[in-house]
Amino acid sequence: MILLSAPHDLVDSNIYIDLQPVLGWPVILKCEGLNFGGSVKMRVAAAMVVAAGEDGLLREDSVLIESSSGNFGLALSVIAASMELPFVCVTDCRCNELTVAAMRAYGTEVVVIDEPDPDGGYLKARLEWVRRRRAEDERYVWLDQYSNEANWRAHYEGMAPAILRDFPDIDVLFAGVGTGGTAMGCARYLSDVGCKARVVAIDPEGSVSFGHEAGRRLIPGLGAGIRPPALDATLFDDVVRVSELDTIRTCRALARRGLLFGGSTGTAVSGALSWLACHDPRAELRSVCISADLGERYLDTVYNDAWVLESYGLDALSPLPVAPPGNRSRVESR
Repeated sequence: MILLSAPHDLVDSNIYIDLQPVLGWPVILKCEGLNFGGSVKMRVAAAMVVAAGEDGLLREDSVLIESSSGNFGLALSVIAASMELPFVCVTDCRCNELTVAAMRAYGTEVVVIDEPDPDGGYLKARLEWVRRRRAEDERYVWLDQYSNEANWRAHYEGMAPAILRDFPDIDVLFAGVGTGGTAMGCARYLSDVGCKARVVAIDPEGSVSFGHEAGRRLIPGLGAGIRPPALDATLFDDVVRVSELDTIRTCRALARRGLLFGGSTGTAVSGALSWLACHDPRAELRSVCISADLGERYLDTVYNDAWVLESYGLDALSPLPVAPPGNRSRVESR
């Protein structure tokens, strides 16, 4: 039996899914969304709030404020409600409506930015709004998921050791990159303990995180309009870029087999399959892919035919072309 005194006491379900029966590749999916926040961000939010308390940043009159595309804001909403802390989440118009509704149900004040910054997109616009509000009122406490060391340390101290304990023979780990905390924390831990597993970062097309030009991104979660200040690209053995069209097709392929995951998970899985097709055509490597989120909050976007058709066209509704290992005659790198 598991007995919790607070919703953020649960951050890791320790559940994995073998995707070979589903997608034809022996990829193990670590499910980080089976908690009250519905995503990997519950682990990070809990660590950051604890660190803020230990550092004396939280007072009786404190108000949390944070920029988020969705998952971190929802996780922090759960924790803030549990601790009776006021919370202001600054998001933008790409955030799923269901996520915004959930945050408001927890009592969060949600500010939706609808005009992107000309240079840094929606992310920079959100950050500027946070900075202005903090300058106006000293009660506001900004945890700053983009530069807070507790972000990557939460994965260094929690997720990475758990993966290595469960899969000591791991050859490659796939992790999507938003702020970079998940991938960096895991990469640093594996390196520090002498594990030779490769860490592959997954980045959506349109993201500038690894030096590419900014482009249209409609699916929140991974990627960034300005380079995350704490991101250390040297920690990764490879980077795979994934189109949102492939994200959608991968999400829908998983859903057709009873696995309803979010956009961040679809992107990571798509990137993992692409990398394995190029580097492991005989499926000899033991690989683990981190699933960041569940799919319920994407029902009105990724899983909505009308939205998909309007945003990406008919190709996005076509089946995911997955061939079993050894049967691929041509591989294209992203």
